[in-house]
Amino acid sequence: MALLTRIRGPRDLDRLTPAQLTALAEEIRTFLVEEVSKTGGHLGPNLGVVELTIALHRVFDSPRDRILFDTGHQSYVHKLLTGRQDFSQLRMKGGLSGYPSRAESEHDVIENSHASTVLGYADGLAKANQLQGHHDRPVVAVIGDGALTGGMAWEALNNIADAKDRPLVIVVNDNERSYSPTIGGLANHLATLRTTQGYERFLSWGKEALQRTPVVGQQLFETLHGAKKGLKDFIAPQGMFEDLGLKYIGPIDGHDLTALESALTKARGFGGPVIVHCLTEKGRGYHAAENNDEDRFHAVGVIHPETGLPIKTAGKDWTSVFAEEMVALGRERKDIVGITAAMLHPVGLAPFAKAFPERTFDVGIAEQHAVTSAAGLATNGLHPVFAVYATFLNRAFDQVLMDVALHKLGVTFVLDRAGVTGTDGASHNGMWDMSILQVVPGLRLAAPRDADQLRAQLREAVEVDDAPTVVRYSKGSVGPAVPAVGRAGGMDVLRAAPEGEGEVLIVSVGAMATTCLEVADLLAAQGITATVVDPRWVKPVDPALPGLAAEHRVVVTVEDNGRAGGVGSAVAQALRDAGVDLPLRDFGIPQEFLDHATRDQILNEIGLTAPAIAEKVAKLVARTAAARV
Repeated sequence: MALLTRIRGPRDLDRLTPAQLTALAEEIRTFLVEEVSKTGGHLGPNLGVVELTIALHRVFDSPRDRILFDTGHQSYVHKLLTGRQDFSQLRMKGGLSGYPSRAESEHDVIENSHASTVLGYADGLAKANQLQGHHDRPVVAVIGDGALTGGMAWEALNNIADAKDRPLVIVVNDNERSYSPTIGGLANHLATLRTTQGYERFLSWGKEALQRTPVVGQQLFETLHGAKKGLKDFIAPQGMFEDLGLKYIGPIDGHDLTALESALTKARGFGGPVIVHCLTEKGRGYHAAENNDEDRFHAVGVIHPETGLPIKTAGKDWTSVFAEEMVALGRERKDIVGITAAMLHPVGLAPFAKAFPERTFDVGIAEQHAVTSAAGLATNGLHPVFAVYATFLNRAFDQVLMDVALHKLGVTFVLDRAGVTGTDGASHNGMWDMSILQVVPGLRLAAPRDADQLRAQLREAVEVDDAPTVVRYSKGSVGPAVPAVGRAGGMDVLRAAPEGEGEVLIVSVGAMATTCLEVADLLAAQGITATVVDPRWVKPVDPALPGLAAEHRVVVTVEDNGRAGGVGSAVAQALRDAGVDLPLRDFGIPQEFLDHATRDQILNEIGLTAPAIAEKVAKLVARTAAARV
C-alpha cells in the first residue's frame, strides 16, 4: 500500500504519474477486499468505481467543487482519497459510516442513503452557486443507472435542463445493476448507448473523410453537421438526454483513467448541465464478486477474502421465512403477485420470481410507482404483495393513503428490516412505519413475534381484499418460537398473571416478545406480577385490550418503533376512549437519528432492553402504589 498511504487528500493525486495512478487503483482494490471482508459492507459497488473516483478527484477540486454520491454505498474509495483509511471499525460504533457522513469530513456533502435523490440536491446547490455568484464552482452528481429508474431523478433532470448556464456535471455510473441487473425502458436505452458507436467519434471520422473529398466534401460535411440532431439519433440514440437540453458525453470506459479524465475535463469546461455516461463493472478485480450473478457482492457480511465465502453461517432469518411462505401461497392462489423496487433478492422475492416469473414485477427504484401499480393490480382482482424495506415505504406514504386505502384495495405490504437495523445507520433503521401508518384509515398492521406467526399473519393479510394490510418484521435471525398460553380476544397471551393479581399488563409488539417475557421475569423477582400479551395485529387496537388493561394497575407497551405516534400512542388513545384511566408507559425508539452500531448496542443505548425496562416499570408500580395509600 505504498501509494495509498501517501494519499491524505485529493490534491495528493496530482503528483502521481499515469503508471502510479494505475498502481494506486490496484492498491485500493486490494485494500477494499482485505478490509471489507473483515467487517462486512458494500464491496461490489466500490470495486466498480475505483478509477472513476480517482478521476473525479483529479479533475474537480473537492470540497470547493461539490461532489455528491447518490445513495452513497459507493463512497468507500472517496473516503480513502479524502484521508479516511482506517476501515478497522467500518459500520461499527465509533468507526467510519458505510455512507457519506458530514461528521467525518468536509468532503461529504450529503448523507442521502436513499436512492434517486442526488440530482435534486445538485439542482439546489447549482442554483445557490448561481445566486451567490460562484459561477466557477461546478456541482458533480454521481448517480447509478439503477437510481435513474427513480421518479425523483427525472423530476430533477427536468429542472436541471432548464438552466443552460449552471455548471452541473451528472456522472452516470452505468454498471447495469442496482442490487440486481437494472431493468425497464431506461435500462434498455442505456444498453443501446453502450453498444452503439459514439457519435463524436463518427463525426470526427466523417469530418476527416469528407473534407478530403474534392469539391463537395466540405459542403456535404456542413450539411450533415447542420442535421446534427437527426444524425446523432441515427448513430447513437442519445436524444432522450439531449431533448431535455443536456449535453451528453459518452459512453466512456469507466476503468480507463485517461478517457475518464478527458471526458470529465470537457464536462467541467462546458459551463452548463452535462451528462458523462461511464460504463463500469460492479465487483471489478475480485474474482468472487465478478462471478456472483445475484448482486456482484453488493453487500457482504464477514467473508474469507480469498474465496468470498461467509465465515459464519447465520440461522434462519425473517426474510427467508417470508420467501418460503410466499412461494407456498403462490402455489395455492393464482391471484397473488409479487412486487419489488429493485430489491428482488434482499427482500426475499427471488424464489417467488423463479417459481412464478410472470407474476413478479420489479419496477426499479420507484416505490411510489410500485404502490400505485399495486393499486391497479388489486382493482382488477389480483392481490399484490409489495415487499420493501420498512424505511423505504416512507417514500410512498401518499400512495398508500390515497391510492390504496382510499379505494379500499387489498394490497399487502411486507416490511423487511423494520425497527433498529444498526450498521447501515440512520437512514436504514425502520423506525417510522408503525407511526406513519397509524393515520391510514382502514389499514391493518401485523407485527409477528416469530417465524410461525410470520407465516400465519402473512396468510391472514392476503385474505383481506377490502383494505391495505401490512406485515412488518426485523432484520437478521428469527430466534426460537414464542408459544402462547392463552387468548384474549384476538390477542395471544404469552404469560398470564394469576386471576385478579395482575399488577402490570405488558403489551409486546412483534420481535420484542422475548424481551417482554424477560421483563416479566425480572419484575416477578421483585414480587411484581405481570401479564404479557402479543396483540399480533397492532392496528387497529384489539377491542379486548381495554378490558384486559382494566384488570391491572399499570400498562406498559414495548415496540421496536419510534415512540411518537406508535403503538403505545394508539393503545393510550384506546384506553382513554374506553374510559380506562390507568398509568401507561410506552417504551420504544426515541425520535432521533441513530448512529451506526450493532442492533444490540443501539437497543442498549436507548434503553430498550429487559433490565432497563424492568427498572423503570418497577419504579412506576411503586409510585402508583404510593399514590393509592
